[in-house]
Amino acid sequence: MRVAVVAMETSHYRDTDGRRRIERVARELADAGHEVSVFCSQWWDGFDKRFTPEEVTYRAVTVSPTEPSFCTRLPALLAKFRPDVVHAIPSPPSVVLAANLGASLARSPLVVEWYGDDSLPDAHRTDWSVRVPDQFVTPSELVQTRLWEAGASADQTTVLPESIDMDLVRGADPADEVDVVYAHPLDESANVESLFLGLAELRRKDWSATIIGDGPERASYEREAADLRIDDRVAFVGACDRERRVSIYKGAHVFVQTAFRECFATDLLWALACGCIGIVEYQAESSGHELVEHRDRAFRVTTPQEIADRIVESADMEHRTVDESLAEFDHETVRGEYETLYERLVDEHGLF
Repeated sequence: MRVAVVAMETSHYRDTDGRRRIERVARELADAGHEVSVFCSQWWDGFDKRFTPEEVTYRAVTVSPTEPSFCTRLPALLAKFRPDVVHAIPSPPSVVLAANLGASLARSPLVVEWYGDDSLPDAHRTDWSVRVPDQFVTPSELVQTRLWEAGASADQTTVLPESIDMDLVRGADPADEVDVVYAHPLDESANVESLFLGLAELRRKDWSATIIGDGPERASYEREAADLRIDDRVAFVGACDRERRVSIYKGAHVFVQTAFRECFATDLLWALACGCIGIVEYQAESSGHELVEHRDRAFRVTTPQEIADRIVESADMEHRTVDESLAEFDHETVRGEYETLYERLVDEHGLF
């Protein structure tokens, strides 16, 4: 299948979860034998209009992210490429309209990857951009609901979750044992306070905690741990790469999710796959609770005291290093869901 991915600004310009996701999907599709080209603003050196560092071909629509020029040139380039499917990100919204025109010229369905981490303007073009695609893909029910509120129809949206590498989970060696682990960029949405307040309730018990992440609020969280007199049992280990995180999760017993905002709680998913017991504090702007619904080794809470209580309760539960029930989120499985969606849309599109 020939797939055209449209992203005016790739992660090389703006490093966001949504951009990394669609680029990973593009790589996985290419590795599976599909012909994948990313139509984007040029981010590589030199004068070549095409760049193929691996299996994915990047095609420069413009030399920089200039919205009017990008939208003017894109439709003709898509029509010339003649993809089976056009798959775009909705930032800026005008690019969706240009991608839709290109898809129409190529007689291809348009899929829009609406991850939810881009702030879109409340404008007429945004209203149109939620009506023209054949299908939206969101990572969670939370984002799907936001999309419905923005004007998309229910049958126009599909939830496809983030994915993980189960082979990495199975093969990694556990790090030193730790009772509690937390992971999130240490910014204004991290809400590590809830975890620390819960841990402070357990001062008289023996426990250890690891905080994964870095960011502008790290120093203030370190001071808070000191003010609560728990800093001697809390280790801040920085951002860590994926391999190191998996190792820490396999050595940990409990993963606590408290962040205010999560379009998809990716690190929670990795931790659950690594056998961690999940404790999720409900937040209105976070999808974390969706991952632990109906799971035996997980708890949903609403207060720091409940976090403390569930940590104590978890101590009597078995320590595991792999949970095979999370294999449904493996990269290959989720990629297959994208392929099934593409095939359905191509079949439906051929009816018109």
